[in-house]
Amino acid sequence: MAAYITPVVNSTAVFKDGLFDGKVLFCTGGGSGICKAMTEAVMRHGAHAAIVGRKLDRLTTAAQELSTATGKLCLAVQADIRRPAEIQAAVAKTIEKFGRIDLVICGAAGNFLAPISKLSENGFRTVIEIDTIGTYNTIKATLPYVRASKGSYIHVSATLHYRGTPYQVHVSAAKAAVDATSAVLAVEEGPHGVRSNVIAPGPIAGTEGMDRLGVREGNGAPSSLLSTMPAGREGDVKDIANAAVFLFSDAASFITGQVIVVDGGNEHLLKFGLPYPQAVLDPDSVTKMIRPRL
Repeated sequence: MAAYITPVVNSTAVFKDGLFDGKVLFCTGGGSGICKAMTEAVMRHGAHAAIVGRKLDRLTTAAQELSTATGKLCLAVQADIRRPAEIQAAVAKTIEKFGRIDLVICGAAGNFLAPISKLSENGFRTVIEIDTIGTYNTIKATLPYVRASKGSYIHVSATLHYRGTPYQVHVSAAKAAVDATSAVLAVEEGPHGVRSNVIAPGPIAGTEGMDRLGVREGNGAPSSLLSTMPAGREGDVKDIANAAVFLFSDAASFITGQVIVVDGGNEHLLKFGLPYPQAVLDPDSVTKMIRPRL
């Protein structure tokens, strides 16, 4: 008997077209993958957007694609979110272009597979700086404008820190801090009319994250995750985008300080992809199963 497979739908099939008319989205990491899909969905419902990242060529191409696909304006702004002055300048350019910021996605992230014994101090620090400090810098730079518009934040996290996930100490620490930061932001800024929530994606097919982190078979092909997917399929970027549209909408006006896991139920059947305890006793023996660090 075949298992039921949940469908993938576009947000426009569920939510009204002008949901975010007159609003402006500010998204870090919006040049590719999950964050680009989230930006596109919000734009399809009426918002203009600014996408922020370090690679201007990628951002410019993505901004053009997003504008063409949605008919809304998308501004590409180069900035390293680890540097407060650069993210502040990106916010200033957004305000100069659009005059406001209503919605913020803190999505820039970095990750790779490495056991603690082989993870350098610099590697650990870099992920903390991008994921955690970058999120804080983005909040600080955008908060006056989000307060003014009674807007909302979405932070992109992960499910790795819900249990001890080998080879992921750096991102587990970083994302746990992001979750905590969002909760404090929700409590402190709620009286000002600001909401803050977290989306924790599971494995999403076709993304750079899955390409980098997915465990490889002996022939180099990615391992299948379908056996741990109660929803019967791999995640799609639209799944995350749909969650973002909902959380930013007035339908979620009483939802703040929450972590929304979007993983097709994967967390409940999650297994460590590398052989355990072999992977921690002899890390060199599993190097061929891991994509080389970029």
